[in-house]
Amino acid sequence: MIKPRVPVSEQSPLTRKENFSEVCYGYSLEQAFEEACRCLSCKTPACVSRCPVGIDIPGFISCLKNKDLAGAYGIVSKYTSLPAVCGRVCPQEEQCESGCILGKKSEPVSIGKLERYVGDWALDNDIKPRQAKEKNGYRVAVVGSGPAGLTCAGELATMGYEVTVFEALHEPGGVLAYGIPEFRLPKEKVVKKEIRRIEEMGVRIQTDVIIGRTLTIDELIIQEKFEAVFIGSGAGLPRFMNIKGENSKGVFSANEILTRINLMKAYNKEYDTPVRLGKRVVVVGGGNVAMDAARASLRMGCEVTIVYRRGEDELPARREEVHHAKEEGIVFNLLSNPVEIITGEDGWVKAVRCIRMELGAPDSSGRRRPVEVKGSEFEIPTDTVIMAIGTSPNPLITSVTPDIKVNSERCIVTDGECRTSKTAVYAGGDAASGAATVILAMQAGKKAAASIDLMIKNRYK
Repeated sequence: MIKPRVPVSEQSPLTRKENFSEVCYGYSLEQAFEEACRCLSCKTPACVSRCPVGIDIPGFISCLKNKDLAGAYGIVSKYTSLPAVCGRVCPQEEQCESGCILGKKSEPVSIGKLERYVGDWALDNDIKPRQAKEKNGYRVAVVGSGPAGLTCAGELATMGYEVTVFEALHEPGGVLAYGIPEFRLPKEKVVKKEIRRIEEMGVRIQTDVIIGRTLTIDELIIQEKFEAVFIGSGAGLPRFMNIKGENSKGVFSANEILTRINLMKAYNKEYDTPVRLGKRVVVVGGGNVAMDAARASLRMGCEVTIVYRRGEDELPARREEVHHAKEEGIVFNLLSNPVEIITGEDGWVKAVRCIRMELGAPDSSGRRRPVEVKGSEFEIPTDTVIMAIGTSPNPLITSVTPDIKVNSERCIVTDGECRTSKTAVYAGGDAASGAATVILAMQAGKKAAASIDLMIKNRYK
């Protein structure tokens, strides 16, 4: 008999919709041990090959089976600088857990929850990160302190490089700090502690420095004498639909709302950083960012409706996030698409006019293309519209560095080793790929660090 997956406890929907505390409580030691014992320790583990950073999953789970937490963390930390983050926000169901052999007949091992337990244990017990090698005298600049930048910086630090991270905002963390809500990724408990660990490796983080304004890429190399630069500035430029009324008062990007709520703490009355949402909110989009914006708005006291032009099977958000949103009472208006934002005499949003959609033939993404149903327009009364339909890289850096090539989507063009068209300049994460997941950004950061190391060694050998 295959034992069922050990369930993880959560706040009840009625309770959690009233607060910003973390929804999932995670495993206890005994629960983590019990879940670890479900692992079959496969000789050819497909879970490892499906992990973007190649974590030795059977290895760290084997340590958990023996309740060797230090050993488990030692293994995990060889592959990721942010285990407590990855255990919470990685789409494990599509990656490592999809390769688990148990999943063919039962539920796969809860790899993400086990990684979270190990990461949390290390943070709670102040277990020191990997020790950096003796400094080699070479300096590398990293632009952006999101998951790509932090990972690249941490990897280079362990190799002995002097690394300085330049962050445009007043707090480091990138999307981990401003994009993912507190109820999914606690800032004090997890994000800030993980960043401190990277600083303990010797990484220096300078905030309030806008590369492209405060300093340029050329100045980092020529004046500041950095041997290489890694651009991990993310994809923070929101996209809009360009429909009538979209410039009205009460229309926001998900980036702005999440930044105000997460980084500026608009939900906390002790902070003088309010955001006007009104009583009713419509969120346009079906990805993880749309779920985050919707669930954050709900916790701000709003009635929330998600409008998405495809059906439930096509929602790109994680199943867990969709499930949680539904539990909390968020309304899903699927197979619908906004065509106009209607405003009142005061210029503020009062409704969204939508049209019904039906699914036609598959498009280039493989998903069935949504097609308008003529004569099916309807209106949704609302006070606020939040657009969560994607982002693209901010062109600031590349606009003042013309020898860095970009594609039609404003993404920095790189080769398989994260090299750009400019000598000694590398890029990765959303700045090069467009908006993607945290773990894929980390994968790029690791690859770039290895490429930078090889370049510098070849230059001075």
